[in-house]
Amino acid sequence: MKLYVRNMACLSCKVVVKEALEELQIEPVKVELGEVETKQELTEAEKQKLNNKIKKVGLELLENKQGAIIEKIRKVVVDYVYHTEEKLITNFSDYLSKKLNYNYTYLANLFSEVEASTIEQYVIAMKIERIKELIMFDDMTLTEISYKLHYSSVAHLSAQFKKVTGLTPTHFKRLKNKRRIAIQNL
Repeated sequence: MKLYVRNMACLSCKVVVKEALEELQIEPVKVELGEVETKQELTEAEKQKLNNKIKKVGLELLENKQGAIIEKIRKVVVDYVYHTEEKLITNFSDYLSKKLNYNYTYLANLFSEVEASTIEQYVIAMKIERIKELIMFDDMTLTEISYKLHYSSVAHLSAQFKKVTGLTPTHFKRLKNKRRIAIQNL
């Protein structure tokens, strides 16, 4: 049985969901970001128990197709920002459409309707949080970070970072005590 989970955006979320499944003696086939597959069909009571366990950490089972599509969009964005090294040949909208096999206009309208934000704003917010992480925890230069996150230049990265945070990346680096926003809260 396939289940979709809202806000499942990091490896620790996968661990939490796996542990919850094990506690309920539900055998998972796979646990991916935003998606869980189990060997057996779950009863409504089992789904409710699982949902109650994962809600404690800000996760939630999704019941409808639209919610599942939103989580798939989020997963593609996370994969793109955190795990894709090569630059896209096409623009992100084409990349997303191809990955999910849906028209981008449909995806964008659905995302905006449900999340009260655009996909582009979500991608930018995700990139800014990744930049903060790389600035704080890695020894990468801004040039390396801009390349890694598919910016056309350091100037573009810096301008976008300043527009969102109000700080230059260099100033942010000096203020290491500034907290990052959890991915689930974007």
